[in-house]
Amino acid sequence: MEKLAGLVMVLLLAAGCASSGKPVDLATVTSVDEPQPVGVEINPPTTSGAASQVPQCDPTASLRPGTQPQPGAMPAGSTMRAIQDRGRLIAGVDQNTFLFGFRNPTSNALEGFDIDRVRDVAAAIFGDPNKVQYKVITSAERIDALKKGEVDIVVRTMTATCERWADINFSTTYYVAGQRVAVDRSSAITGIDQLGGKRVCAAKGSTSIAKLRQSAAPPEVVAVDNWSDCLVMLQQGQVVAVSTDDTILAGMVAQDPNVKMVGPRFTDEPYGIGIPKQNQDMVRFVNGVLERSTANGSWATSYGKWLAQAGGAATPPVARYRD
Repeated sequence: MEKLAGLVMVLLLAAGCASSGKPVDLATVTSVDEPQPVGVEINPPTTSGAASQVPQCDPTASLRPGTQPQPGAMPAGSTMRAIQDRGRLIAGVDQNTFLFGFRNPTSNALEGFDIDRVRDVAAAIFGDPNKVQYKVITSAERIDALKKGEVDIVVRTMTATCERWADINFSTTYYVAGQRVAVDRSSAITGIDQLGGKRVCAAKGSTSIAKLRQSAAPPEVVAVDNWSDCLVMLQQGQVVAVSTDDTILAGMVAQDPNVKMVGPRFTDEPYGIGIPKQNQDMVRFVNGVLERSTANGSWATSYGKWLAQAGGAATPPVARYRD
């Protein structure tokens, strides 16, 4: 009986295999699009700071530094003393912008020109540049992180503008970049005036988006969370160009020899260290740190290590103060 049942099963399976039924095509694929980074927005609203009308100002003018206390001896009741008592400086930084703030794949440590500025501030407070808690944030998160008190400072290729001054404070300018365009090396595009109607990538919360929309031939803006996402989209042909500060673009060119920068600078982007609005004593302290880094050569050493290849100004900006 068991043999008979087995024989019936074999016959049934054979009949099934010999049937005239055809495989069902569950999906007809005509084209395959490259996956987009998480959070991509096409033509997002332009905003980079306070929503209310902003008075005119000199965004590069900060608060004059006073007498600098010795490391480990911050004045009682000061913002710096609270940081000293906590035992660490909390800094908002990037980890995706090569040369300025990026994670070394070998050591897993954060490195770059901006990271050196953070370490200078920590050394001035503690006498130890390593007493830092890094908080990785996107461009769009910089203002809110300061307003909510989540970080003590933001050092993240952040352009000082009058709009942003309405929400936060800035140090004096520690580097001046300028917006340019990057394209695939095979592209015939030679500048911003040829981008009208084409898809161009920029980071959310950056001044780059507004500047693109102010151009004579506005492109279709593709906004992403991080500049590294722009590089990926350019490599995949999802955008024809990336437009942001030349120093950031230089990092992309260094990472990918198939990418080139084109056209001249069409903006000036004065980078400042962001500080909460209420912490004016911290602004003056940080400006003292920047003055010292210029005088003792640490700025120049950092520039030579990270930015000499970018071709920007090899001398630190002249400090400007409003008081």
